[in-house]
Amino acid sequence: MEDIEAIGLLQDPVRRRLYTFVVGQGREVGRNEAAEAAGVTRTLAAFHLDRLAEAGLLETASRRLSGRSGPGAGRPAKVYRRAAGERGVSLPPRDYRTAASVLAEAVEGAGLDGPLQDAARARGRELAAGPCADLGAAAELLAARGYEPFPDGEVLRLRNCPFHVLAEEFPPLVCGMNLALLEGLLEGGEVAVRMDARPGLCCVALSKNNKD
Repeated sequence: MEDIEAIGLLQDPVRRRLYTFVVGQGREVGRNEAAEAAGVTRTLAAFHLDRLAEAGLLETASRRLSGRSGPGAGRPAKVYRRAAGERGVSLPPRDYRTAASVLAEAVEGAGLDGPLQDAARARGRELAAGPCADLGAAAELLAARGYEPFPDGEVLRLRNCPFHVLAEEFPPLVCGMNLALLEGLLEGGEVAVRMDARPGLCCVALSKNNKD
């Protein structure tokens, strides 16, 4: 399905609520749970979730939600999670991804990691609206920039990397750039930024800045 058609599916408010709920969990979600969160029947939720899966916006799997196995454990249920791919629409079509990949390859080949990080840190400072007083303020700022932050104990982790495609192709270069960008964005506040790569998450994590 074309990107514009897939994204168009989210115009339906029920479908959009279901999609937002599933991607916000960071794990597989069953039909009953999604239906309850969206305030619709299980049958309606199943219909919309399957449409989102057909469009490539969600991925599906089957597992027993009871956590048990063997006789009496029940049939496997269909579960959903965010699809790994990305969707983008521009009219007329643009190919910024190829341009970004070529530029990243040139920067990496020339060994310009340092200047790239300096530029990213400076851009972060330009984008900052002021120092973040705590992790809650940092979470609001990063959510607006598409990082999808979530708390993990005393650490704030990021479910989405806005530079995912490039980070997959040039991990050290792009992750270093991302870290520097967030350092500049959060500079002068009470939040510390560090590299802490975890499977399926952005490579950066945030915590309270202990200055003592």
